[in-house]
Amino acid sequence: MDVLALYGLLVLTTLPPLVPNSALLVSVGVLASRGELLLPLILLIVAGSALLGDLLMYLAARRFGGPVRAWMRRKPRRRALLDWTSGRIQRYGLPFVIAVRFLPSGRIAGALASGVLRYPLRKYALGAGIAEATWATYSVGLGYLGSATTGRPLYAAAIGFGVSCAVAAVGAAIQWAVRRRAALRDASGGGEGEGGGPRNGDGEDPGGRASSVAAT
Repeated sequence: MDVLALYGLLVLTTLPPLVPNSALLVSVGVLASRGELLLPLILLIVAGSALLGDLLMYLAARRFGGPVRAWMRRKPRRRALLDWTSGRIQRYGLPFVIAVRFLPSGRIAGALASGVLRYPLRKYALGAGIAEATWATYSVGLGYLGSATTGRPLYAAAIGFGVSCAVAAVGAAIQWAVRRRAALRDASGGGEGEGGGPRNGDGEDPGGRASSVAAT
């Protein structure tokens, strides 16, 4: 494949959410270790395009908060995810904006919840930037280091893909436990959750709309 076309493929698979790209990222890491691609450029493209996708989702949710809330709350699983994510963004702020990126569907949930809450754009961009840089380094680094260590590209790709699947499985287990807890709380008529009021984790009121998520 042409090198420019491969870089373009990286953009197309990392800009939008929910596009399977683990195998591709590990593979380009292997190619970088062999000198066929530039590692710094790969990391810049992967992290930059993913961050751009995050910001587009955030801005869309910030601009169209009502329809986004209605769509997310249409199904119990999406509603529970939105409420849980929103509550923790209010409670923990920037650290959770970074951490949620590594949970299944967390990229979407974090961006939409932050937009609906009108979490400060600069802080969201900072958190998403740190998260995407970490994710890009980890994903591409699996292939790069694996190939450099073993000297066998196929082994490196298999190991990297296996580790990615294991990390995704752990994240899915955490998310399942959270959803189960939320379902049990709803069944027992529990409270609204742990949002702790309309302030985010940095002690600021993100636009005065935080409480509208749980109240809608």
